[in-house]
Amino acid sequence: MDESALQLVAKIGNQLRRQTRPNKDSVVKSLREATVAFAELEQPSGSTKREATRKLEAAIEPLKETIVKGLLRHRDKDVRLLVAICATEMMRLMAPEPPFDDRDLRDVFKLLVSVFAELGDTANSLFSKRAKIVEIVAKLKCCVIMLDIECNDVVLDMFNTFFSVVRENHQQTLIKDILSIMAEILNEEASHPLLDVLLRNLVKDGMDTASASSQLAVSVIQTCAEKLEPLVCGFLTSCILDRDAVGSELKEFYHEIIFKIFECAPQMLLAVIPNLTQELLTDQVDVRIKAVKLIGKLFSLPEHHISRKYDDLFKEFLKRFSDKSAEVRVSALQCARVCYVTNPSGEESQKLLSSLEGRLRDFDDKVRTQAVIVSCDLAMSNLRYFPPKLISQTTERLRDKKIPIRKMALQKLMEVYRYYCNKCSEGYIAISDHFEQIPCKILMLCYDKECKEFRSQNMELVLAEDLFPAVLSMEERTRHWIHLFSVFTPLHLKALNAILSQKQRLQSEIRTYLEIRKKEKGNDPEDMQKRYKILFLKMAVSFADPSHAEECFHKLNQMKVNNIFDSLALLLDESRDARTTRDKFLQIIGEKHEDFEFLQTLSSKCSYNIFSSEHVRCILDFLSSNTTGNKHLEASCVQLLLAITSFFPTLLRGSETQFQMLLQGSNPINDKLLEVLAQAGKHISVNLSEINPFLARVCLEGTRSQAKYAVTAIAALFDTSKQLSSLCKKLVESLISEQNIPTVLQSLGCLAQHSVSTFESQAEEITPYIYQNIFQVDSSDYMNSFDDASGCSNSCKLKIYGLKTLVKSFLPHGGTRIKRQVNELWDILSTMLLKGETVDSITSCESDKACQPCIRLAAAKSVLRLSRKWDFHISPEIFRLTISMAKDDSPLVRRLFLDKTHKLLKGHAIPSRYACAFAMATSDCLKDLQDDSFKYMTEFIKDYSREAQAHQISGAQEGLMTSFPAYIVVFLIHLLAHDKDFPHEDCQDGEIYAQFCYPLFVLLRELVNASNGDGALGILKDSVLNLICIFRAIKKAEDAIDVEKTSRLHLLADIGHSFVTSTNRNGLSSSDGPGQILLPSPLYKSNSRSLAQSCFDEHFVRRVVHIFKSDISLPSSTLPKSGQKCQENSTKSNVIKGDMGTSTGHRRKRALSPSALGADGNGASKKSEISLGKEVVSSCDSVATESSLDDLNVKRNTTMTKNVNVNRSIDEEHSNHPSTFKITCDSSGDVQVVCLETDSGETLTDGSLKGRPKQNKRTKASVETSVSEVLDMNDNAVAKRTRRQKKLNYV
Repeated sequence: MDESALQLVAKIGNQLRRQTRPNKDSVVKSLREATVAFAELEQPSGSTKREATRKLEAAIEPLKETIVKGLLRHRDKDVRLLVAICATEMMRLMAPEPPFDDRDLRDVFKLLVSVFAELGDTANSLFSKRAKIVEIVAKLKCCVIMLDIECNDVVLDMFNTFFSVVRENHQQTLIKDILSIMAEILNEEASHPLLDVLLRNLVKDGMDTASASSQLAVSVIQTCAEKLEPLVCGFLTSCILDRDAVGSELKEFYHEIIFKIFECAPQMLLAVIPNLTQELLTDQVDVRIKAVKLIGKLFSLPEHHISRKYDDLFKEFLKRFSDKSAEVRVSALQCARVCYVTNPSGEESQKLLSSLEGRLRDFDDKVRTQAVIVSCDLAMSNLRYFPPKLISQTTERLRDKKIPIRKMALQKLMEVYRYYCNKCSEGYIAISDHFEQIPCKILMLCYDKECKEFRSQNMELVLAEDLFPAVLSMEERTRHWIHLFSVFTPLHLKALNAILSQKQRLQSEIRTYLEIRKKEKGNDPEDMQKRYKILFLKMAVSFADPSHAEECFHKLNQMKVNNIFDSLALLLDESRDARTTRDKFLQIIGEKHEDFEFLQTLSSKCSYNIFSSEHVRCILDFLSSNTTGNKHLEASCVQLLLAITSFFPTLLRGSETQFQMLLQGSNPINDKLLEVLAQAGKHISVNLSEINPFLARVCLEGTRSQAKYAVTAIAALFDTSKQLSSLCKKLVESLISEQNIPTVLQSLGCLAQHSVSTFESQAEEITPYIYQNIFQVDSSDYMNSFDDASGCSNSCKLKIYGLKTLVKSFLPHGGTRIKRQVNELWDILSTMLLKGETVDSITSCESDKACQPCIRLAAAKSVLRLSRKWDFHISPEIFRLTISMAKDDSPLVRRLFLDKTHKLLKGHAIPSRYACAFAMATSDCLKDLQDDSFKYMTEFIKDYSREAQAHQISGAQEGLMTSFPAYIVVFLIHLLAHDKDFPHEDCQDGEIYAQFCYPLFVLLRELVNASNGDGALGILKDSVLNLICIFRAIKKAEDAIDVEKTSRLHLLADIGHSFVTSTNRNGLSSSDGPGQILLPSPLYKSNSRSLAQSCFDEHFVRRVVHIFKSDISLPSSTLPKSGQKCQENSTKSNVIKGDMGTSTGHRRKRALSPSALGADGNGASKKSEISLGKEVVSSCDSVATESSLDDLNVKRNTTMTKNVNVNRSIDEEHSNHPSTFKITCDSSGDVQVVCLETDSGETLTDGSLKGRPKQNKRTKASVETSVSEVLDMNDNAVAKRTRRQKKLNYV
């Protein structure tokens, strides 16, 4: 022992004891010297330990006395710290016996705790001294003395102090010393107050201090687990079973406590975890939610495998996915995410996914939303092994009934797809059809009519900016597009085409705008503003908010900065990088511009950012290097290329050489590549000397499909007709020598559409050959004529091919005039429709009879195609035979004809009167055909009603009824009146008439159905009024074909009128209807004699309507068929092989309920005309249209009033009906009326029915002469007949 140090301690003690009023400086100086001296002293040991201890005790006694009597309570921090050091040094030297009495130890420990409170200030210069005190106290284990002297409050204070001062940056030695002190006390005596302190700090989180204190609590629990377990289990069990009885505030956090303890010392909770099952079953929703969250976190601890150890708990947890509370189900879904990520391949994870799948169809919106979020997050966490079925189920939420869920699904699925694309580029995962379905389902959102965010205007931006990661290379993007097209359906392609079409249209309009702006100088400002307004209105349609976009376009037009418009023009240049060009454009604009957001969208829509020339190059590279021989992907490649060039053919520029080599090197020739060339031919440069022989060879030797595109390509690539003339001669030579006739016929037909003059130069050889060598040849002249694969004989096929060629020759592109006579073609079509043969003189053999359905169908389709331009030449007989295809004996013929008619009507490609076929087919004996007929008819009525209403509102067709779908009733009634199954004139059976009129009833019912007008009362009102006026007009007309059938027309009009008026619940009057009615003169003419009397009274007509209404749900297996004997027709069968199918058509009488008849089963005996009131509607001469007789081209904004300007004519040779008015539409959409030969337009009134109308001759006018060709319904109108004396000059 250092005697000098011992003496110094004694000296300092005596000095301080003698000072009655020591100042701080002297005390601090003395205590510092003492601490230095204490540091040099060691605890006595060895043989002289007792003597040394006695000396040590005597030496420190003066200082101890000074400390006890005054310094323990000194207020200065420096003094207190030095006193604490001296006190701990004394305890170190005197251990194991404490140097202080029990009454003084309490103050000593309180002093130590106050010093511990300063440990949080790690930057203080005295921090090391305080840490040294902790170290000494920990080594001495002297704090347990506090328990002996009952200083529990000091112990509690010390615990709180340690938790409050501990820091993350404390040295581990200090942390260990603190832990040692606390553990020593707890192991000696654990109490509830100390446990409260411990648990309270355990659940702290957030701040740095809280994290350190929480970690300290974890360390204490781990160290003292065995001692603390009874207290912890007791507390937690009480909270679970009877929380209200627990007094501690910690009961609100016991779930967090359980998780924290389980993380660090799971063995402590073996008796607690099973009790959580009770919480999952409790009635309290908040408790179940907390329990679910806790258990989910417990299951997420991978090293503990709690789901396996506590199987019952896991099973009950899975049941919470179907909990009656939506909040609980949402919580379970949130937990599933964490649980799955920890062990994605485990059995428990698969069960979680099964539960998740069920929640994707949950009835609660919040649950489905959360299920989508969780499913997408899980997919991104484990792309390679995530179940494809679950991905598919998640994408279905894009069709959810709730718009917010669809939006969330779109957002999350886009994240998944971008992540998937990145992983594919990294080689982590191969391209998968399941993930490629995501963009497919996103495209289907374009059909969403409820949410404007999903319209094609916005979906374009999604495809351009959000579909792929920004850093994904063009090669990778193209690779994904190719695989996308491999899983595309027609609906997906249609949606994409709609987006691309919109983009292409806007780009075209922007180019037009920039050209007009360049030529603005020197033009009339007012005229320029009008042109701008029209352009801006068109361009604004491509934006989500058209009105705002139109306003922004006007602001853009007022800018004087030419750089903006130059940059905008560069965006439209396909050779420039879209992203770079767009960035420069936006940089010129500046983010502070008031319309920056709009211009940002505009720049995106103008850019080639969905597809670019780089895409085309990558596609061609893939096709050139497809060494794997994957035909499916190769077909997808070509389909993608075709989709791109359909709208942006200029993107093929720069790749012509590679494309040409690919096309000419393909074996066999790729039809789609030929189609690409046909579309892009006008916009690219190819080696004509090399490509021309190749294309000519395809036209002569290729397939019919290839020949079609090859001819189109030649017409696009070559400016002159020299090549077409040369090709035509070769084709004629090949035709006459009978080499590959099907292909040659296809080539000739297509060539005729592209160059009328070239075809007509050889028509004298082509047409006679088709008539004589194909149409008039018996099938017996062909060896092995019947082809089992196609279902038609070779003779039948050639006849159909020959017919198609002739039809195409009368349908040239661009509206070129044709000088050839079309009459002979009508004769052929009439024969085909009537007999299924091309000429009457041929005797049919069995194989010919089998092919007759094919011939009839081909003829009917030809009539439909010709009606686009030649409808005013189609006779009533041909029209009737064409519509009769809807009642053909062959079900397949009926199906194909109805589908074709629906497709053409949907595209507004044929007159609307052909929709009569749907009404005739609604009584089909086959359920699927009947259902489709109803569907097609409903779609037709909805579509044409909306468009007619829009035109009426805009004033484009004010007063013109022919544009409304109700007008087809005019044609349907005439068809029914000439039907061979019309009931005999002596038949008085109302049931038979109800059966026969079934197509009329069904059509009328759909026309007056409010839902078919989208609930618009205006459309419904128009339909009812139009129908009433049509029936009145028919009653004032007679049959133009067979006057004897006029009574049938009137009876059908009476029945229709009765049906409509019986459904007119709004009390509409015909006086509210249109004042003018048009009836087609080939079918109707003015009643030149007294009105024909109906053989049935009003009671009979009403009974017929009642029978239909009382049996409105007619069996689909029956067909309304009636005749004089009212018996079933014999079964007819017609076998069609191969593509045409094998089937038998049955036409049976429709059974109606006998109870539906009135009391007088034979009908009323009284014969009188049904009164239709005083408001009379009359007929006039026909109104036939080039694009539509009855439709009058509703797609265009045509205008018809009483006076129509005559400013265009057509070739006189086209007219089969010299006593008709024909209305044609030019490219601008204006209407011209042309009178051929002498013609008359009649205005019939009630007065005209009483006597011969007066004829007022009017002077023949020039091409600007106006003619009247509508009917006046006013009672006091004077009957007029306007007559032309000679034909007009051609314009």
